[in-house]
Amino acid sequence: MNIQEILNRTDRFAANAGCRITEVDDQHAVAEMTVTAEHLNGGNVCQGGALFTLADLAIAALLNNCGQLTFGISNSIMFVSSAKEGDRLRAEAVCVANHPKVPSVEVRVTNQEGRLICHVTGMGYRKANSLPS
Repeated sequence: MNIQEILNRTDRFAANAGCRITEVDDQHAVAEMTVTAEHLNGGNVCQGGALFTLADLAIAALLNNCGQLTFGISNSIMFVSSAKEGDRLRAEAVCVANHPKVPSVEVRVTNQEGRLICHVTGMGYRKANSLPS
């Protein structure tokens, strides 16, 4: 079973938020989500936590693709524009430094028009154990 299948099945929080991994290889991973009414905050735009969950799933797919259990240890998110109900969001994570213990990534979350919604940087910690399946 590959990382896409594993995380789409086992990351229940992301799945309940409507996020799914759609692509993974050694250099990038993509997660997608459509903004629904359940994602909206009091300002009637997509809540930041929903955007972070989408980006975090892409990060998890990329960092765990090597088969070693990797946890996030630091992330930073910069909100650039708002996403609204009906927007189809795409989070693409790319490897910045594939360090054997402390890898780092960048994620761009865009909408269906390619407009940047937020930018996320992340760092992980690779454990000695294999990713559970």
